[in-house]
Amino acid sequence: MSKRFAWVFPGQGSQKVGMGRVWAERYPEAAAVFAAADAALGEPLSQLCFEGPEETLQLTANTQPAILAASVAMLAACREMLPAPVAVAGHSLGEYSAHVAAATLPLAEALRLVRRRGELMQAAVPVGEGAMAALLGLDPEVVAALVREAAGDEVCAIANLNSPEQVVIAGHRGAVERAIVLARERGAKRALPLPVSAPFHCPLMAPVRAGLTPDLEAAPFATPVIPVVTNIDARPVTTAAAARDALVRQIDGPVRWVEVVRHLVDDLGVEAIVEIGPGAVLAGLVKRIAPQVATLAINEPEALARLEALV
Repeated sequence: MSKRFAWVFPGQGSQKVGMGRVWAERYPEAAAVFAAADAALGEPLSQLCFEGPEETLQLTANTQPAILAASVAMLAACREMLPAPVAVAGHSLGEYSAHVAAATLPLAEALRLVRRRGELMQAAVPVGEGAMAALLGLDPEVVAALVREAAGDEVCAIANLNSPEQVVIAGHRGAVERAIVLARERGAKRALPLPVSAPFHCPLMAPVRAGLTPDLEAAPFATPVIPVVTNIDARPVTTAAAARDALVRQIDGPVRWVEVVRHLVDDLGVEAIVEIGPGAVLAGLVKRIAPQVATLAINEPEALARLEALV
């Protein structure tokens, strides 16, 4: 009897120049996705993915559609080889890739939404005013207390619950810097600022939520053909309305990745998780959350040779 599978899709931070190029050269299905992405945005997004320049790819408004296009291209190339999933999920931006995989959103619509999402995020907080930091080795309850203490009259909040050992915080730069000091005082193994352009998944993203909500409400969502486990609730959505609502709320709410993985494993019985897209961050996080689960990061065509061992 084959294992119960889930597919997961990466978010911002997994981008790199060259992503998807080999897939597009070897697989017509992947090339077609990149061509569709270029057409949807009216610009050569594929060229930016394949050739850079890196500083342009790193702009949030470009990074988000680029990762989405690369992830969906990789999925298109190998979908027929993959065991069908009992559910899909994505980390932050990756939730949009999951909805394309689940046919909740057409690719072109998802690309336009994440381009708009990236533009709004880039504009929401002036450069230098916001920050994010990764805290390693502290319980989430301890982090919750210290961000409240560090905030003062500013914003400091938990942004990502990535693994039992890693919590990411976001907010005003001063408040995040105070939180880093408190975390080190309270025994964090590491507490380091992250090289990001905006403080994602915290209340400072409220203008993004307000700006993107009309676009999400106007977008043609369909009933997911595969349950999508959301970041904000760590539970599956199975209707178009619930899918849209969860994407609205995830903008300024935390990514509950630990709970997403635990729901897949403990409640849905998932035994193998395949990460599809550039990088291998999520496969690594899954190993820390549920070490008993088989994982595979499909980020290059060569990874497909290891799929048979997973089944």
